[in-house]
Amino acid sequence: MVALETYRKKRDFKTTSEPKGRKARKSGNSFVVQKHDARRLHYDFRLEMHGVLKSWAVTRGPSLVPGEKRLAVHVEDHPLEYGDFEGTIPKGEYGGGTVIIWDSGTWTPVFDPDRGYAKGHLEFELHGKKLSGRWHLVRMHGKPREKRENWLLIKGEDEAARSESDPDILEEMPKSVKTGRQLADVASEAPGWSSKTGKIDKSAAKPKTAKEAAAETSVPDPSSIKGAKKARLPDFVEPTLATLAPSPPKGERWIHEIKFDGYRLQARIEAGRVKLLTRTGLDWTKKFGKQIMAAFQDLPIGTAMIDGEVVVENAAGASDFSALQADLSADRTDRFIFYVFDLLHLDGYDLQALPLIERKAILQSLVANASTQIRYSEHFEGDGVLIRDHACRLGLEGIVSKLHNAPYRSGRGKSWLKSKCSQHQEFVIAGYVPSTTSRKAIGSLVMGVYNGKKLEHVGRVGTGYSASVAEDLYRRLERIRVSESPFAERLSADAARQVRYVKPQLVAQVEFRAWTADGNLRHAAFRGLREDKPAHEVVRETARPAAQPKTQSKTRPEGRTVKLTHPDRIYWPEQGVTKEGLANYYTDVWPYISPFVVDRPLALLRSPEGITGQSFFQKHAWKGLNPNIALVKDPKDKDDEPLISINDLDGLIGLVQSAVLEIHPWGSTIKDWEHPDMIIMDLDPGDGVPWERVIEAAHETRQRLEQAGLNAFVKTSGGKGLHVVAPIKPKAAWPEAKAFTKAIADAMAADSPDRYVATITKSKRGGKILIDYLRNQRGTTAVAPYSTRARPGAAVSMPLEWGELTSGIGPAYFTVLNTPIRVASYKADPWADFRAAAVPIEKPKTPRKKV
Repeated sequence: MVALETYRKKRDFKTTSEPKGRKARKSGNSFVVQKHDARRLHYDFRLEMHGVLKSWAVTRGPSLVPGEKRLAVHVEDHPLEYGDFEGTIPKGEYGGGTVIIWDSGTWTPVFDPDRGYAKGHLEFELHGKKLSGRWHLVRMHGKPREKRENWLLIKGEDEAARSESDPDILEEMPKSVKTGRQLADVASEAPGWSSKTGKIDKSAAKPKTAKEAAAETSVPDPSSIKGAKKARLPDFVEPTLATLAPSPPKGERWIHEIKFDGYRLQARIEAGRVKLLTRTGLDWTKKFGKQIMAAFQDLPIGTAMIDGEVVVENAAGASDFSALQADLSADRTDRFIFYVFDLLHLDGYDLQALPLIERKAILQSLVANASTQIRYSEHFEGDGVLIRDHACRLGLEGIVSKLHNAPYRSGRGKSWLKSKCSQHQEFVIAGYVPSTTSRKAIGSLVMGVYNGKKLEHVGRVGTGYSASVAEDLYRRLERIRVSESPFAERLSADAARQVRYVKPQLVAQVEFRAWTADGNLRHAAFRGLREDKPAHEVVRETARPAAQPKTQSKTRPEGRTVKLTHPDRIYWPEQGVTKEGLANYYTDVWPYISPFVVDRPLALLRSPEGITGQSFFQKHAWKGLNPNIALVKDPKDKDDEPLISINDLDGLIGLVQSAVLEIHPWGSTIKDWEHPDMIIMDLDPGDGVPWERVIEAAHETRQRLEQAGLNAFVKTSGGKGLHVVAPIKPKAAWPEAKAFTKAIADAMAADSPDRYVATITKSKRGGKILIDYLRNQRGTTAVAPYSTRARPGAAVSMPLEWGELTSGIGPAYFTVLNTPIRVASYKADPWADFRAAAVPIEKPKTPRKKV
């Protein structure tokens, strides 16, 4: 009991709802991280040791960046019951404020934990819902007379680690893993009361399990549901399949859900035993690990059949089939999420005859208190076209529209309709072409579809493979090599060049832009193997083409003539983006990027071996320069060394051939070197600045520019921040442009010194946003709109409408993979009026914030 003496002395348990607790006799291995908004926001990190929770207050919260040290102040031991505490601590009490359970799970010491704790270096692995992999807690040498014991919490190098350019896990996942609430939801409740769990018992009763909490929700008794039929739980139900439609249906009879990019599965639950069945009835239970199994076992049911989809979400929060495939290959199970969208059977009753909207309502109540690995698929009512267009603007796959009153019918019918943002379907792998850059790896796949019993050739897919996937596919395909072509008709000499044929057994998921006139795939990318669908069922999906808006004529890409050498060279290994994939990307976005890169001097970041190799900036010619790349002479450069420029799409593809992964143009054209035609305010957040604060800074910058008579546009940087850009008439010289932007930056820093700095000194930027105006001087550059970034994730710098600037779209949300979907869905280019909005800048002003 001595271990909890300090804990109890600090609290009045007649006032606070925190558990009084007791030391447990047996020790487990739980851990919990509680987000605690007291005098200041911090995160309480707790490890179960010897029947109590050893505790540290981490002032800035855990970081997934290896080597980034986070101060962790050692505090008193807490009882194990505290690991389930979520609620409000009354003001005036010790730690008064709001608490949510930000993460929880188990931990495993790497070495002897008692010895490590005593010596001041605990090394361990976390197995949580948000935090995983290897971590270190290291005690610092204390200063004389220092009362508190300071430690450092540090992430280890492993697959769960992130780079500095990746999203911050604290901002990306702010909610409670217990109730799905945020701090504000809990803070608005009276102490001792929870909107999720009802009254909080102050007598420190035994905390409820997830199953017990879920049982208290209003899950109806199926025997009382009109239309439910008493029946035994089936072994398998053939799922409802959606029919492809050119556009979403109209009318109030339809509801609309986001289309997921994962594996369609049925969860069959019977007396605590869970099976996960594919759409063809294969048992894939063991593929997805124990965490999802435990989550379903914890639901308050005896028997059930639940329809849904397993996904892995990328850093932007969108389901990513390639990431799902990678996790399955690596036996990684901590990122799987099961989205549930239909309920077929519950506790001895068949619900398939019920209207969909009723089945969904029962399902929603059933999973209301489930683990975060089980999530309910929300639906939307209203104009399906608007909902689909919004999904496309976010780079998502599409939507599924469902008749709200329809029963559940197996097979493909018209009660579920899918409308896509991009072409996306399965193809049969009939052969491959070996890699030109790596031994024992594929460079491209040769694809086909069945027409009756005949296999028809549809072309090649040459991007979308990570290095490991390319090697794995090579091993798989070598085992099923055949000497004769499996296609019904003989291939042309060009189509058959270097092809090694295989038995048509494997099925691949492929995303592509369109069909060519001769029936081949255009701009196709591999997304993963579909082991849940037999090859003989793969046919060409067809739908009547939707009418194209007039503005979309702009998006028809120009032809390109540059021949790529080693097109299968991988530039972004994790995303599998190859040289060919990058060339396809720039062809797709050419109408939009061209005004910002043509006829301008360019500074280029080249990465010949991809982002994992050496990178270097280059603005002058190099050996072997593609002839489509133009050379221009700077009139003020006395050394006579020409700069780089491009005139057309072939020039841009020439840059791709030379491994240019970032394009940074001047703010002036080669027709008028001395007068910029745009100014750029680069908002670069320092450590600890939340994304919402960067958005606020962008709006303030816009306001100041508009007060000065300019029109402001916004784009993501593809890195950490935002760029606010204003087109100007090329009348002011570079010194005037710099003075103008410096005045704005200085005014913002003077008005809000706690938020902004205008100096680039790194030591002054912690917790603040640098208003970088130095892009606006002769010879300096900024990354172009739509340019890729040579960073993990394959992000691009994306122009946005101001209304799109929300917390849901981070600085690296748009990538090489999802941007083509976005631009193909444009009804209007968000920067369509950029050049027309140009006005001259006047003498430097210091516009102030509105009071």
